[in-house]
Amino acid sequence: MILIASSLLRQVQKMYTIVWKTYIRGQLKGIILAGGSGTRLAPATLAVCKQLLPIYDKPMIYYPLSVLMMGGIREILVISTPEETPRFERLLGDGSQLGLSFTYVSQPSPRGIAEAILLGAPFIGNESVALILGDNLFYGHDFARYLTPGINISCGAHIFGYPVKDPERYGVIEYDSAMRPLSIEEKPSVPKSSYAIPGLYFYGPEVVAMAHTLTPSSRGELEITDLHRLYLEQGKLSFSLFDPGIAWLDAGTFEAYLQASLFVQTIQERQGIKIACIEEIAWRKGYIDREALLRFAQRFAKNEYGEYLLRLSKYIPKMTQE
Repeated sequence: MILIASSLLRQVQKMYTIVWKTYIRGQLKGIILAGGSGTRLAPATLAVCKQLLPIYDKPMIYYPLSVLMMGGIREILVISTPEETPRFERLLGDGSQLGLSFTYVSQPSPRGIAEAILLGAPFIGNESVALILGDNLFYGHDFARYLTPGINISCGAHIFGYPVKDPERYGVIEYDSAMRPLSIEEKPSVPKSSYAIPGLYFYGPEVVAMAHTLTPSSRGELEITDLHRLYLEQGKLSFSLFDPGIAWLDAGTFEAYLQASLFVQTIQERQGIKIACIEEIAWRKGYIDREALLRFAQRFAKNEYGEYLLRLSKYIPKMTQE
């Protein structure tokens, strides 16, 4: 009898997942690239990938995931290594508990950011897609507003510029007085601007065909810069700037990792909020109800994270712009 009940439960859960994925299909999709070898954070990454390491009080991957959620993206592909993919599945599940849908694909070895498009081709299908790197953190007032040009994309590519003091460490975009992109350079010795390109990109459905035309660089990788240059050459690349009030942190080195954790701790303790609280975003967006939020609060009842969710459940949902 127990075996029959268990079998029926699995069938119901499977049917629910299929219905749920069908319901949210057709919207802008999102990809989180959480692969790589993590050599810059070794030995901390010898047993676990960096995107599962904590940035203060939550896993690193929560931060890029929260960006996609704030943009209204609910169908998300997570790309990681064969060893780490099962760990992400244990952490995030199928996404239905958050009103989302997660799919997982393994990247056997790091062959460049642009390879994420090829690996995600079946997932992308004929839809537009956002690609975000798994170690990027964004925060600022009304941040979701900056995503609008990308969210509304139907063709071409949209990227962002962010002012930095050391642009020679990044991909750099040059633009004219009319905000038209002129060139893109990868870690130039003499940068043509002080605007780096953060790891957040939006593409129309033609991106899969564009990515198929790329050839590996001297590093043996499919470079995201080369993909963006193709769009630029075809006049299909647009971009916008993040204001100085927006924080962009790349937790790819020990120094940056520590800075990101301290930044999150400072903001949260000073303002009494949670950055990248995916349960809160799902609730405020209307993806889950108050009862679901309370279940999350009970799950984390023995720490401050659960206490925060419990306090939230007493208020009327209104989307935050973290």
